[in-house]
Amino acid sequence: MSAAPAADSARVQGAYESLRAAMARTIVGQDDVMRLVFTTLLCSGHSLLEGVPGVGKTLIVRTLARLLDVGYGRIQFTPDLMPSDIVGTPILDPREGRPHFRPGPLFTDVLLADEINRASAKTQAALLEAMQERSATVDGTSHALGPFFTVFATQNPVEHEGTYPLPEAELDRFLFKIVVSYPAEADEVALLALHHVHGAGDGAVAPLLQRGELTACREAAGAVIVRDEIVRYAAALVRATRANVNFSLGASPRAGVMLLRAAKANACLEGRDYAIPEDVQEMWLPTLRHRVQLHPAAEVEGLVVDQALEAALASVTVPR
Repeated sequence: MSAAPAADSARVQGAYESLRAAMARTIVGQDDVMRLVFTTLLCSGHSLLEGVPGVGKTLIVRTLARLLDVGYGRIQFTPDLMPSDIVGTPILDPREGRPHFRPGPLFTDVLLADEINRASAKTQAALLEAMQERSATVDGTSHALGPFFTVFATQNPVEHEGTYPLPEAELDRFLFKIVVSYPAEADEVALLALHHVHGAGDGAVAPLLQRGELTACREAAGAVIVRDEIVRYAAALVRATRANVNFSLGASPRAGVMLLRAAKANACLEGRDYAIPEDVQEMWLPTLRHRVQLHPAAEVEGLVVDQALEAALASVTVPR
């Protein structure tokens, strides 16, 4: 792959700044979340958004989808939701006497899987195939999903009754786990003032970035230069989680692949056509926090995953 010209990276940076400014008319604060959501699209990945109800998870995804001129769909996951409810079913055509596949809500560009951990294992498996293969199989026939197919799944971190924990294999397919926290005090005051004056909702949002432009942004991010020492740095970080006593499960090689992919996109958003160690460090927590498991002894001591990952990050020498 040829290197991305610096002008292409600057164009990606400018495109995101325009998107962020447009989203700020509806969404106050949550800048880090919005950036990671857009980075997910740049990397052709999927992300899990975790936060209590009411912090803007759905609004952020829906608004960005409208600004990007891509299809948007939302599925409310429940325990009785069946795979056919999301994938679709063959319907008999009485005129032709043979079945035709009727696509389900899965067949869109940006899919919000709301409260994904409320779905049964069978339904989650159907979604997992779509995330990994970008296709869905019905009656032995594979149906391709579009090039922009992206899943943003949400889950509530405090309510576990009637939920099915996501298996490690499914968690590992998410590029990021994005923690959506409460806004800062000043942001919350501004949010209340905005909705008091203009009302709730995102209103009419006109697309800012066409599909072809999004494709060009993806190509620019994929062409960012990564030096050998940056590759070795990412590998050393991932391997450090396996040797760290705080983790009972370290990160897989896929974590390293995703970490470098995210670092390249981050470099592009900074207007650079080359990655630096700070890009890897910036993407470290969202890329790794769902791919490792704390050792029970560390949990008893009150350690949380992000703290343990920060310690692992600090234990590896930074290339210069």
